[in-house]
Amino acid sequence: MSENISADKLMMVRKEKAADMRAAGMNPYANDFTPELDFSAFVERYGQSTKEMLNDVHDVHSIAGRVMAKRVMGKAAFVRLRDSHEELQLFIQKNAVGEDLFDRLRWVDLGDFVGAVGTPMKTKTGELSLKVQSYRIVTKALRPPPEKFHGLSDVETRYRKRYVDLAMSMDVRKIFRARSMIISGIRAFLDKQGYLEVETPILGDVAGGASAKPFLTHHNSLNMDLQMRIATELHLKRLVVGGLERVYEIGRLFRNEGISTRHNPEFTTIEFYQAYATYQDLMNLTEDMIGGLVERLHGSDTIRYGEHEISFKRPWRRASIATLVSEHFGVSPMDDIDSVETALVFCADKCGTKETPLLTCLKELSDEEAYQLIPGIQRSADDGSTVVFDAKQAFRAGGDDFYKHLGEAMDAYWQSESGTVIGLDFEEKTGALPAERPVHDTMREKRRRCALSLLYAVFDAHVEATLIQPTFITDFSVTVSPLARKRDGDPAVVDRFELMVAGMEIANAFSELNDPVDQKERFLAQVRERVRGDDEAPDIDHDYIEALECGMPPTAGEGIGIDRLVMLLTNQQSIREVILFPQMRRLASADDA
Repeated sequence: MSENISADKLMMVRKEKAADMRAAGMNPYANDFTPELDFSAFVERYGQSTKEMLNDVHDVHSIAGRVMAKRVMGKAAFVRLRDSHEELQLFIQKNAVGEDLFDRLRWVDLGDFVGAVGTPMKTKTGELSLKVQSYRIVTKALRPPPEKFHGLSDVETRYRKRYVDLAMSMDVRKIFRARSMIISGIRAFLDKQGYLEVETPILGDVAGGASAKPFLTHHNSLNMDLQMRIATELHLKRLVVGGLERVYEIGRLFRNEGISTRHNPEFTTIEFYQAYATYQDLMNLTEDMIGGLVERLHGSDTIRYGEHEISFKRPWRRASIATLVSEHFGVSPMDDIDSVETALVFCADKCGTKETPLLTCLKELSDEEAYQLIPGIQRSADDGSTVVFDAKQAFRAGGDDFYKHLGEAMDAYWQSESGTVIGLDFEEKTGALPAERPVHDTMREKRRRCALSLLYAVFDAHVEATLIQPTFITDFSVTVSPLARKRDGDPAVVDRFELMVAGMEIANAFSELNDPVDQKERFLAQVRERVRGDDEAPDIDHDYIEALECGMPPTAGEGIGIDRLVMLLTNQQSIREVILFPQMRRLASADDA
């Protein structure tokens, strides 16, 4: 309470000073002072001159900035100002400005904005300064800055009051100048490559293009519910269908998910799409674009991130998920894995949770297949429970060999070419299953697809965080890549990469799926997961299917997380350090008590 009283008293004193200024005929919020030079230009012009040289310089300049420090020493005063880039000292002498103006220094407080006119000089200690002929307060700050204006010590307060954080810390300003440079560098690079910058809707009927829970809103005039976009992908690919063969968008996405050092519900990405290109073409482009940004910002292809030294010397490593998992655990290479049992036995104790392998396998099975193959599973009473609930119950009741038996059952089921796939074409609203239909793909493909999905779960839990140097990870399962093209010759795999640096995913790219029949089946598989209770699984976007039916040329696309890229290139460990106004929990108020 005493701190609040003290702050209130300080504000009252400042208000009284503003009133005194008005009484003396001066506006404490004037808007008629324009500085001739910013501090950087002043330093560039006179910084290399000696004290003696400046004694002969009589050019008069006007400058302005925020007061960071003030020292009055008898008949002279030193006032330190800060503008957007630099700090500069004012040297004010009573005999130069007159007694009345010198006395008005009592109105100058830390945080005020002051404009001054004078000539360049250097002090006895060699500090470049402005020898003031006149000065004036152009903005009176009523709220005092933090103690000694050295900076906010509380991290949460820094994020909530970013305007104070920026005013106090030149280092924070540097981060956001670097962010601007990174975004403009990406834009310039793609513009040079012939890409067209576009804008796509933020509000829509279906938030597709990724697996994430969207924010919901309502349009009063149209009386319809809308979703805020979670990706720009599907609209950008519509433009490729329409003949805009190279497009990109830098924009905000919104995902109703948790907050962490690497996640903010509102974040910025760049997505770009190029017709007649492959994911391998985009690997090369990404090396050139990000490598160029590193050199532009740091003058080198090597940077520091935390305790690590990271080299962006090209080419960067390219490795499959199976290879990286095998290397991490010191086991025989698993790139050709096609046994669910082998994958389940290997990963049973290596995923994020004990149930992760089961949930991964469930994504490959229809409800009827799950009740047929999962050991010990029983249908619940008609209480609204889904197959996911029943599968978890079976797992909890199962013994140590549960995953081995599940793998054996799935491998055996997928041994025969005469098997069937059930459930992909079910009625979206009711979840009703249709009659069985022939299998499109081989049984080996199904086993391999599931096995690779299991390895990806292990990668996500244990390997991703260990990849410090730039690495393109490849050979994703079709199941975890619903919008990517299947690889010719190995249809369980998609032509996709993620760029990992410093244990973070920086970029995600693939050769795009442009087969509308295949795409619809994958959308329906996602809808099935939604029926089962996955609220991050998107609804089907029928209009996008119609767009693909019009024909999309062979295309590759990529998304880069701008915030994480800025984190990496400015050596920041939290995403909130690189977002000007990160989302924060609401402060408790008296009404909440």
